[in-house]
Amino acid sequence: MKCQWLAATAMWLALSAACMAQTPAETGASPTTRNGREIYEEFRSGLADPECEPGATSPRWRQHFASAPKRMAADNDDLLPLFGYVVSALREASLPTEYALIPFVESGYRPGARSPSGPAGLWQMIAVTARDHAVPIRNGYDGRLSPIDSTRAAVRYLKTLHGMFAGDWRLAVMAYNAGEYRVLGSLKRSGQKARSATPEQLVGLSDITQAYVRKLHALSCLLEQADDREDWLQALDRPVPRLEALPVPDGIDSIGEWASRTGQDAAQLQRFNPVFTDGRIRRASGQPPRLLAVRADIAVERQTDAASAIQADAAAISTAVPTSARRHTVARGESVSTIARRYGIRVADLLQRNGLRPGSVLRPGQALLIDPLEILADGIPAKTGTP
Repeated sequence: MKCQWLAATAMWLALSAACMAQTPAETGASPTTRNGREIYEEFRSGLADPECEPGATSPRWRQHFASAPKRMAADNDDLLPLFGYVVSALREASLPTEYALIPFVESGYRPGARSPSGPAGLWQMIAVTARDHAVPIRNGYDGRLSPIDSTRAAVRYLKTLHGMFAGDWRLAVMAYNAGEYRVLGSLKRSGQKARSATPEQLVGLSDITQAYVRKLHALSCLLEQADDREDWLQALDRPVPRLEALPVPDGIDSIGEWASRTGQDAAQLQRFNPVFTDGRIRRASGQPPRLLAVRADIAVERQTDAASAIQADAAAISTAVPTSARRHTVARGESVSTIARRYGIRVADLLQRNGLRPGSVLRPGQALLIDPLEILADGIPAKTGTP
């Protein structure tokens, strides 16, 4: 009994030491993750038109996009990491974050989306537009299906449109939909100038183009009003992968190999990078291929002494304490979130019970404690006797 109590006490002390050893920066976002609420706040702070007055948005489009907040909050959806990647790209270019809603309208934020009429990818570019904006399209590689290539091109194009139309995001998105020359011609026929235009009064534009602004504003207001729902904000309050465009080093020729070396989820990586259709990373002359992923050179972090002690004590308990507490051996491609979902527990609890930080990458064969310490206390006396 004394051995059981000592083992549990040692594990508790190791967990306490790990928490005390963390700096404030370590308890917040890590280099490999960011908080979902931080992404949302970055989006909100970058809006050109943040106000949502009653009756100012289209009921039709509010109903059409009603599920957008729920998708953004879902832990099993790729939307929030991709949304964060696009929002950051726009902020770096000093552009309004209304533009981050374009992939909602165009593809539902699905990088592999294809339209029967020809457009493809996150931003639903046609091949001519893609080539005009330096998106590589060649045999075995359609850069429109790369969130890296397509987002870089879309931001560059939107930067041009934003300047062309005097910084009016509404005119810029109409031009993104219909082409800049149609919008310029409509301004001329309507007797308007870009710096003082009233977009809803432009003539000669299709209903689809006119509706584009209403769609984005309705989406923006849906997210803004979701801010009032505390449960929605709590659902966003979680670690979200911090995606980056990473060059693939020589010797790695598949998404599966990248995943196995970094401990990332191969299936999710494939969804982020549908440009590599069969998982093979093909190389062409010039720059190395790039993968949208969590930063690999710091994702596999060396354990601290405290975390190592936790694992050692957990191993000791597993042999010294007969208990029904569940444990899990990490398989290749598994992540903290997938394991937490499997056992029906919170990601935060799984991290805490194993002395891990948000963004920690798991190694195949690593043992994780699933149940809380209280379960281990079944065979531990409430009071200790004399040694």
